[in-house]
Amino acid sequence: MSLSASELNVGDSRTEVVVDNLTRTQLVQYAGASGDYNPLHTDDLFTREVAGYPGVFAHGMLTMGLTGRVITDWVGDGRLQNFGVRFVNQVWPGDTLTTTAEVTEIRDTDDGPVADFSITTVNQSDKPVVTGTASALLTP
Repeated sequence: MSLSASELNVGDSRTEVVVDNLTRTQLVQYAGASGDYNPLHTDDLFTREVAGYPGVFAHGMLTMGLTGRVITDWVGDGRLQNFGVRFVNQVWPGDTLTTTAEVTEIRDTDDGPVADFSITTVNQSDKPVVTGTASALLTP
């Protein structure tokens, strides 16, 4: 599935729950998949006693990857051209994250029409955890 330019307008938005009740197991699984075994994400004792945090928290790249789902679910796999985020708050086990993407521009390029998006991911308290932008190639 890929989205065509005629199916999208500036101002269109899509909201999706990208993770419901993030688990510590998911953090450990991501550590294994990514090779990022920083104890801040897997070792509660280290995180509390050495680093001074209340407990383990999600990898930034895990949160970014979850956030990106809203775009790929909307426009189709393999369509994403650019994706950049800013991590604005930590994500904790138990958090539920909801991402909203809004079309900010649709432009013609040599490769075809491209949609630009603004993206915000919030936790269950409606506190932003990630903000960013993305661009995706559409079908004509």
